[in-house]
Amino acid sequence: MNLARIITESADAHPERPALLVGDETVTHAELASRAAAVAALLQERGVRSGDRVATLLPNGAAAVAALLGIWRVGAIAVPLNVLLARPEIETRLELAQVTVLLADEDELAAAGGDVVIASREPGDPAAILFTSGTSGTPKGAVLTHGSLWAAAAGAGAAMAFQPEDVVLGAAPFSHVLGLSTGIVSTLAHGGAVAVERRFEAAATLERMRRTGTTILLGVPTMCIALCDAARGLAADALPPLRVAHIGGAAVPNEVADAVERTFGADLVEGYGLTEMSGIATTYGPGDRRRPGSVGRPLPGTEIAIAVADETGRGEVLFRGPSVVAGYWQNGAATGEAISADGWLATGDVGYLDEDGYLFLVDRKKEVVIRGGYNVYPREVEEVLYAHEDVLEAAVLGIPHPSLGEEVAAVVVLRPGAPANADELRAWVKERVAAYKYPRVIAFVDTLPKGPSGKILKRAIDRDALARPST
Repeated sequence: MNLARIITESADAHPERPALLVGDETVTHAELASRAAAVAALLQERGVRSGDRVATLLPNGAAAVAALLGIWRVGAIAVPLNVLLARPEIETRLELAQVTVLLADEDELAAAGGDVVIASREPGDPAAILFTSGTSGTPKGAVLTHGSLWAAAAGAGAAMAFQPEDVVLGAAPFSHVLGLSTGIVSTLAHGGAVAVERRFEAAATLERMRRTGTTILLGVPTMCIALCDAARGLAADALPPLRVAHIGGAAVPNEVADAVERTFGADLVEGYGLTEMSGIATTYGPGDRRRPGSVGRPLPGTEIAIAVADETGRGEVLFRGPSVVAGYWQNGAATGEAISADGWLATGDVGYLDEDGYLFLVDRKKEVVIRGGYNVYPREVEEVLYAHEDVLEAAVLGIPHPSLGEEVAAVVVLRPGAPANADELRAWVKERVAAYKYPRVIAFVDTLPKGPSGKILKRAIDRDALARPST
């Protein structure tokens, strides 16, 4: 059940078919299998054994994919890290996962050679650790197993009817569950190709999609808006042969869905995924009619339930099935809070089901801000603000943004007489967290609303203050 076999089996079936399209380079399935084997040999030379944690700090590209497959080949556990993370964030994750080797040099990996027999793995064996901060602000390593990743990837591929001829836009970071599960595992397992994008820039990405013949887009609503704008006025032959745009990370406005279908002649499919489900959890199947506001139905084999539903049928969304993660790395308390003894995962999201079993999300129990498809956990940013000597109190929350979905905002109470301004605090946070996390909007207030216990009541914060950021 070792996921490294997805590339060896596809290389046997169609060795010359493109697997990765990176810039002007085409990497075939056979070549990628060879590169993965070479990475495995390099790791073995360094003493890596089954069960060891090996981190990657690599941008989207051939080296990142070969590294992931090579790590699995020796039976180790991959810890993919986002290259946008700040140094303290990287160090924390390396320590928590007890990483033995960090792969961060693309040239070194490209020069590797050798071969290693694929290690034996069981479905329940850990394959990857992906970090999520949660509402506490403390990173937690979700343990995706070979079986859970395969279940999510296979289900997503079936829902989107992946074919060997498909070219999937690889714009989602491979360190993110969507890029890892659907972008890499599902695409390669079905014999398709990933058109790798290291940085999304609408006009350039659109042209690249045309040149590579991209048929499937995995993205967020902001990408769709930008691509439709870039395509305005272009002839049909200047557009890619897109057939499916699978969108998640934020609600998709009807006008955005209509624009994608009108511009590209492609079906827009809204889905819902999360790290703890090893990728996509709900989506639409081939031929399903899109229901505005719904993120579809669970993948085959996955159960869904609504816990403690109110009179309107709304409650916390629960899942149970083969793609649920094994838990959080060496964090039994967090695992017990999220996954019940009988296997139900509590998502922290609030929703309801219609009469046909389609899921509608209405709120998030957790206070996660989703900025352009990236999750930003307020507590993590708040802790950085609190570390500034001038900050007395801080509350971080999301405010509506026309293209990003949500923007990160901070409401701050300064210590008496403190001289800090918004620019200084922005720079302070920016140096310590990933670029998408720092608050672009900072407002200063004399006091923050609190409940009887002294807890800050974010729902009572004056949103008008955020519309008038201080400088």
